[in-house]
Amino acid sequence: MKKLESTWYNMAIVLTVISVVAGAALAYVNEMTKGPIAEIQQRNEAQAIKAVLCDENAVVTDTIEGEAGVVVYLTDNGAAIKTVDPQNGSFSGGLTVMVGLNKEFQVLGYTVLVSNETPGLGAKASEWFQKGNKGDIIGKRAGQLATTKDNGDVDAITASTITSRSFLRAVNNAYAEYAKVITPGVAADVHTSATSQNH
Repeated sequence: MKKLESTWYNMAIVLTVISVVAGAALAYVNEMTKGPIAEIQQRNEAQAIKAVLCDENAVVTDTIEGEAGVVVYLTDNGAAIKTVDPQNGSFSGGLTVMVGLNKEFQVLGYTVLVSNETPGLGAKASEWFQKGNKGDIIGKRAGQLATTKDNGDVDAITASTITSRSFLRAVNNAYAEYAKVITPGVAADVHTSATSQNH
């Protein structure tokens, strides 16, 4: 078999063939894994709903799509809300949080579903605001949560003020979306602190 000459034309053809084959392989793998990935995400969200409501028997009675990808999962005793920071003001791309609220809008629990935060700093949001920890928000009424630097009563994560603000905006956003469901047509009073450069 004659060896291909090393010309720009031949190299372009070979690279094109390789790209087409690689692209087809990636598309095939993506299609094959799409279903299992979706199932895993659904299972994780179902577990997160029960965890943030602190109720293993919680049953979702209705699911409502809110603004900017926010989803409200209604139950008999409150709601689990998948929420984000509406300002997307976190340090490196944002947090997606599942927040449990009772009908008085008190935080029952939360879990961070997605974090693009700096490991060791912003990633601390998963624990920092949990019950018994320094920034504990459990039992507090959502909507007006703010860091002490923003005249609120929540301690920010040490050396991670931007992430703390982003997290609290996400929780306040959960309140706003849930409030729309409970009292349609009434604008929720939500704390939206400006993002500082301190991290």
